[in-house]
Amino acid sequence: MALVTFTGYPASAKSTRAAQLHTYLAAKHNNVQLLSDHSLNISRNVYSDSREEKAARGTLFAAMQRLMSPNTILIVDAPNYIKGFRYQMYCAARELKLRVCTIYVVAKEEQCREWNAARQEGERYPDETLENLIQRYEEPSSMVRWDSPLFTVLWSDDQMPFEAIWEAVSEGKIKPPNSGTVAVSKAPTDALLTLEKTALSIITELMSLQDGYGGTVNLSGNNIQLPPRRLTLSELHRLKRQFVQVHKKAITLGTIEKGSVEWDASSVAHKFAVYLEEHLKH
Repeated sequence: MALVTFTGYPASAKSTRAAQLHTYLAAKHNNVQLLSDHSLNISRNVYSDSREEKAARGTLFAAMQRLMSPNTILIVDAPNYIKGFRYQMYCAARELKLRVCTIYVVAKEEQCREWNAARQEGERYPDETLENLIQRYEEPSSMVRWDSPLFTVLWSDDQMPFEAIWEAVSEGKIKPPNSGTVAVSKAPTDALLTLEKTALSIITELMSLQDGYGGTVNLSGNNIQLPPRRLTLSELHRLKRQFVQVHKKAITLGTIEKGSVEWDASSVAHKFAVYLEEHLKH
């Protein structure tokens, strides 16, 4: 029936949200499974060693394949921080003609550190491992098909968008399996250049528009609200690099649904303006 993939920083309350969703969906469907590192007895310490982590992902993926079925809603509660692994999960679900959706649980880095420190011994990530996973985290994007539909849940939200998630797993479009003989819609050959140039022009425009601190500015036709502080060029370049990295794979692999993404300058400018507003709040 469906695969629901949770993703987010370690110790960001993913398991709490996954349990909430499991309770909600179980009241609507008679076969809802919750798969997690905990249910597979995978230790937090495996993320301190690349070989052990790779083996753990293999264990999770194998268990996921066993549990997926046309009558099952499978919730996978794990870090799932690597885009390539989420794509692999997505492809496995498509092979069985299952619906998919991604739940992105968002928490501040400091909040994750506090929650991790409060956990019992054996359930905590080692401090160095926690920091490493946060730095390596690859944010999901609604612009790529393997993360869509994407539901973002903030750490401060009282409720999850339960009804919208239920609609996605019960009525959402079922995409056909991958096929080497089926042509996929690829991004234009100049899409990456457009992404880089447009994001850079937005930064240049924003720096020239800063007058005082905070307020609303118009960036290439897109109004965004700035935080009440002076923005630095290095901060904006860091966000540009993150934005480009998030969307680069969709361009280089050509793994996008036909018509689902527009790579022209105005569309990229809109996406980057929204991205800046969301990531400049603190």
